[in-house]
Amino acid sequence: MSTIPLYLNPEKDVYSELLKRSLADDSKVEKIVDDILENVRTRGDEALREYERKFGNNELVDLYVSDEEFKRAEELVSEDVKAAIEVAYKNITAFHKAQLREGERVTTMEGVDCWRKVVPIQRVGLYIPGGTAPLFSTVLMLSIPAKVASCPSITLATPAQGGSVNPVVLYTARRCGVDRVLKVGGAQAIAALAYGTESVERVDKIFGPGNRFVAFAKNRVSSFCAIDMVAGPSEVMVIADEKANPLFVATDLLSQAEHGKDSQVILLIRAKDEESAKRIFARIDSELAMELERLGRKEYMLPSLSHSAAIALYDDKKLMSIANEYAPEHLIINTENYMELAEKVVSAGSVFLGPYSPESAGDYASGTNHTLPTSGHASASSGVSVDSYIKKITFQHLSKKGIDSLAPAVVTMAMAENLSAHAEAARVRMR
Repeated sequence: MSTIPLYLNPEKDVYSELLKRSLADDSKVEKIVDDILENVRTRGDEALREYERKFGNNELVDLYVSDEEFKRAEELVSEDVKAAIEVAYKNITAFHKAQLREGERVTTMEGVDCWRKVVPIQRVGLYIPGGTAPLFSTVLMLSIPAKVASCPSITLATPAQGGSVNPVVLYTARRCGVDRVLKVGGAQAIAALAYGTESVERVDKIFGPGNRFVAFAKNRVSSFCAIDMVAGPSEVMVIADEKANPLFVATDLLSQAEHGKDSQVILLIRAKDEESAKRIFARIDSELAMELERLGRKEYMLPSLSHSAAIALYDDKKLMSIANEYAPEHLIINTENYMELAEKVVSAGSVFLGPYSPESAGDYASGTNHTLPTSGHASASSGVSVDSYIKKITFQHLSKKGIDSLAPAVVTMAMAENLSAHAEAARVRMR
């Protein structure tokens, strides 16, 4: 029995159905999150402590991590993990520093100067999930571009276990220059960052992934506080041909499947015909089965694979049409002509090219950001970057000669829109 089903050169109605993401019923989540948000908004710190007792079994005296806790965390992190974090830190910093740009300035006509000023968002909140693993890599991905953008205030919120935050998360936060770490998780952390409490400073924008409760809370507060994106279940699409190492393909699929039971993996097989498609799939499927036994974590991988699929296609045009329609969070192109196919990518969060570019490289240390659009949103939006942490304010300065030259056009356009006060504001400056 195959680990995932194979579909041979399907028609559009078939593959469109296969590419659908699983949709969870969030009606119960909605009610719980709304109650949490309102409770924290009205009762502040008291509500935060109550929720930490209820959901995390934490009796928090101090909501924030102390200097002593930061020092203790540094002692607990092994030197090899510190060294790995340093490699990632340098690469991610280098890639994001390259994104910095000065504001543009142009004289549109004599006496009319326009420019943009690049300004960092003043207060940002970063959410780091607790879950089954300490996601210290996400600390790097969210805090480094915030520091590169020169955001003056960075608050990180993350769940505490038994009143303590994971030491690797704390070490990474201190290494990246985070200003403070809030020992609160879940929807209540999002509420605290969005609304503020007696102890928690309200932020201007919230970043970071989370479970359904966190995602729904971010969506709810987005009318009050800016957010990076509402991230859904994680996903990967792998394009492979007969030259691809089947073990490489299998591990790429499973590395995404282990993110959670609702993750999705899609394998696109570039084959010459049906016979070669079946042959390629059989090799990959065999490696998948062996890796599943060897790696463990089946409780996460098998549910993910149950709503995943392999699709065999016989021409590049149809293959890339499907890839762009799916707009995957992660796209791995492991084919002989990967650079040629890369030119045809128009919708993807992050792309990994060739046999030696696993998704895990981008997840951790190559330099690109792993906070990416999911659920097809890569068709219209980008992952987190330095741009996510800045705003660009437009300025204009008109001299007397400038307004004299421009005002006739302004007056004519304003009167055509029946906005006489707009016209008058330009007209009086001509007198």
